[in-house]
Amino acid sequence: NILIATKLRLGDSNSKMSQAGIQAADRPQDSPALHYLDIMGAGHFVNDPELVKTLVKEAPFIIKWHEELGVMYDREPDGTMIEDLIGGLCRLRVHCARDYTGLEIMRNLMDEVQNIDIPVLEFSSAIELITDEHGQVAGAVLLNMETEEYYVVRGKSTVLTTGGFGRLHIQGFPTTNHYGATADGLVLAYRAGAKLRDMDSVQYHPTGAAYPEAILGLLCTAKLRGRGAQPVNKYGEVFVNPFEPRDVEAAAIIRECYERNKGVETPTGMRGVWLDTPMIDLLNGEGTIEKAFPAMFRQFKRQGIDMRKDPILVFPTLHYQNGGIVINTRAETTVPGLFAAGEVTGGVHGKNRLVGNSWMELQVFGRRAGIYAAERAKKATLGKLTLDHVVKYERMLKEAGIKTDRKAPMILPDYRGEKVIAHTLRVF
Repeated sequence: NILIATKLRLGDSNSKMSQAGIQAADRPQDSPALHYLDIMGAGHFVNDPELVKTLVKEAPFIIKWHEELGVMYDREPDGTMIEDLIGGLCRLRVHCARDYTGLEIMRNLMDEVQNIDIPVLEFSSAIELITDEHGQVAGAVLLNMETEEYYVVRGKSTVLTTGGFGRLHIQGFPTTNHYGATADGLVLAYRAGAKLRDMDSVQYHPTGAAYPEAILGLLCTAKLRGRGAQPVNKYGEVFVNPFEPRDVEAAAIIRECYERNKGVETPTGMRGVWLDTPMIDLLNGEGTIEKAFPAMFRQFKRQGIDMRKDPILVFPTLHYQNGGIVINTRAETTVPGLFAAGEVTGGVHGKNRLVGNSWMELQVFGRRAGIYAAERAKKATLGKLTLDHVVKYERMLKEAGIKTDRKAPMILPDYRGEKVIAHTLRVF
């Protein structure tokens, strides 16, 4: 038996908001080995090599599976798959569905969940894992956010796919993340004894919207730069190669705005640089922006900005949690009975993630988590359900002299009060 419990509605996630695409080395001139080297290099060679190897080898299968489900990736008139070259890649490798790839994949995955009648509990957030006297994870306590009822769900295998922590607004940055991205999975897994890694590493996407205020922090896909848009300062100077990995490009933009003071300042004090989007139509032909970036075009058009004619103002935005729960190639954590996949985990991306690899990571290891969680459930035996790990955690806090009145997990971000309204970037 399978049960999906989700904090918000089925499909509400960062995955649905993903734009640029998904990586798989499936062209004759490409190979999983090259994909592997790109990932390791961008991650500064601290990635888990076995996880990376698993991802690149299974990526082509995932694309095939998606198409069997009905995902409509962009193709040439002759049926050839259109693949993009974006920052940090050595080959054309990013498969896209216009600029709403995540939405297109999620549409098909959600249909599949409903077609095979997997039960879903919506607005039911996991607030604590349950263990047994043998130290195995044996399910979770859920909070129904509508009725405020608590549910105890018993399970021989538990899979965390809770995503990242963008709504914590690390360093005061705006974020591309959805409202549920509050690090719940990290908190639950850590309290249960799971190991974490690379929690010092956060990805700031180089091009988040810096103006107007209504769309501050929203993603301006890396695919824009892949198709020819260049970041330029207030003097119209190109100051960074648009095909650099994300950490390099984001750092260059921050430096240009705050150290060199060559950014453009908005009426509210936000700084940014121009992303020269009109270059896209000039280089690829008139109509490219409307065809390849329909969502982005409408987003700015609603704000009175025609990105075909005018550049857009961008600045790095909090985008992705590079680190997370330690897993192996079977998607097992260091706690028996607990599996994890996607952004909540760490190891695949090292200290920096490449475009299109978050979706592939989720699909490769989400699939593996399902396979091995099912395999375990067939033979696992659970003992008496307890919350002893929570008592142990509270005792550790006391022994360390840590006093706090904060509640964790947060469930939803709190956007009340002067401190939130007056937040400022902590750049230096």
